[in-house]
Amino acid sequence: MDRRTMEWRLSVERLLSAAALDYLEAERLAAEIVRYSRDEMLRPAATQALPSLRNASMENADRGTLDEARRRFGIVLEVLQSLDVTGFGQRAVAPKQPSPQDRYRQMLGLPLGRKLTPAEIHRAYKRAAKTAHPDGGGNAQQFLALSAAQDALMKER
Repeated sequence: MDRRTMEWRLSVERLLSAAALDYLEAERLAAEIVRYSRDEMLRPAATQALPSLRNASMENADRGTLDEARRRFGIVLEVLQSLDVTGFGQRAVAPKQPSPQDRYRQMLGLPLGRKLTPAEIHRAYKRAAKTAHPDGGGNAQQFLALSAAQDALMKER
């Protein structure tokens, strides 16, 4: 986490821990986050919090508006905290590649975790072939891949 993001986090924590939230200061901080943040989760969170913070900073804001602004500003804090958390217990390994049978099932739009009947495989093939066939707007390679998937699943039975 860079220095600016850490400062934002400390400022948001300080504002939210106060007995009465200073909505003008929270609005200023959210606008700064929107302006300078490059994070794809932090910037939208601050952007969504900004209108409710502006409404809450008005003198005649009702209780519902104040609660909404506090909740949205709390979401900004949650995003800031998640940026600081490392993936505990997670290794930097590539996700497991699906087996050829699983890929065939995905191509045909079939469920992965159960046995299939030949009728299910045939119906799924027909449904997928309508869009993959060259006469239906698909291409020959895609259609041949679907045919191979159907053959492999049928032989598996």
